Amino acid sequence: MGRVLLALLLAALLGQAEAESLKIGLNYPRTGNYKDEGLELRRGALLAVEAINRQGGLLGQSLELLSENTDSNAAQATRNVDHFASQGARMVFGSATSEEAIAAGQRARELGLLYFATLGYANEVTGQAGQRYLFRESGSAWMSARVLGEYLSWHLPRQRYHYIVIDDAWGRSIEQTLRLATGSADRARHGRSALPSGPLRREQYRAAMDKAAASGADVLVLALLGDNLQRSMRMAHNMGLKQRMQIIVPNLTKSLVQQVGPQVMEDVIGTETWTWDTPKLENSEAGQRFVERYLREHQEYPGGTAASAYTVVQQWADAVRRSASTDAETLIAALEGHRYQLLKDEQQWRDFDHQNLQSIYAVRVRKRDQIMRDTLKQHYFEIIHRMSGEQAAPSHDEWIQERGEVLSLQ
Repeated sequence: MGRVLLALLLAALLGQAEAESLKIGLNYPRTGNYKDEGLELRRGALLAVEAINRQGGLLGQSLELLSENTDSNAAQATRNVDHFASQGARMVFGSATSEEAIAAGQRARELGLLYFATLGYANEVTGQAGQRYLFRESGSAWMSARVLGEYLSWHLPRQRYHYIVIDDAWGRSIEQTLRLATGSADRARHGRSALPSGPLRREQYRAAMDKAAASGADVLVLALLGDNLQRSMRMAHNMGLKQRMQIIVPNLTKSLVQQVGPQVMEDVIGTETWTWDTPKLENSEAGQRFVERYLREHQEYPGGTAASAYTVVQQWADAVRRSASTDAETLIAALEGHRYQLLKDEQQWRDFDHQNLQSIYAVRVRKRDQIMRDTLKQHYFEIIHRMSGEQAAPSHDEWIQERGEVLSLQ
């Protein structure tokens, strides 16, 4: 009898503890093409949860992070949303591809949950596929293309381009918008190779690189991500293409330079919405505290991917505090149009498309000898150009043109 009572008491205590935590779900790639970015996402999210709980949690409850592997697969990301909902999650975020963000975001909407995309760069995420329950913290292809286009038009005018792109939503988005921004829309003059999404064979990379080498181009755009980009960069380096062409990687990440190495990546130009020294440049005390905390935990600088996950969790928590609710519709009203400053200068959740407006930077990977002089040998990026979010993101008129007949988020 005593054992039965003890078991019932333990069950009640466990149930109470479970009820006392607010749960959020992280959709991240622990395996697959984007696993390095996935590690950064989880680290950033955990730091945010720990910081919130040190300050007393939310609405009198502690915050708990649930996480599931997407393997960079949209169907798996969607199944994960169902799992998070069954566990009582109040919000879901993450994704490594635009396809994941769109599919998982739609499922979250059906279940009455907000979804925040962190690495879905395709214009469709907040454009044609945008909906009320989907917000995007990261920049878009529009934003990357515009800051790159302005910098390249000033410093590398009238150049011949060649594009190697991944045939997915983001690859098509960034190619289209970068061609417009750089005046390289003429495919007869500015050639391309399209690679299928998913795992690729070495001969597929080689065929694309051989075509680029024979193109006579001055600028080589590698519109690739994850392992595909890592392998392509190594091949371009080994073929000596960097000595003949300026290589552009539209979305650079800390993990890419770490995995490929500074010697291979030096002088490559791309974009970032945040680097570890951005808080100092933008006089953000909260951003500098985040960098210091990350350094203590992991003995390395945080990258933009970790900062994105951290920001999403903190911003959702801020909306919960301001509205005293975890109801999705109430939080949408609290987020739309909201301006804040966290890890950099001012940002805003735009009301008509739920795109996060923030400064975006054109960056160049530093020379290897410069990187090696840094204490941690990780000071990878030099900011070479800056553009405001308002200038970089599509205007309301451009957004309406992309949306077609559906002129508001549903």
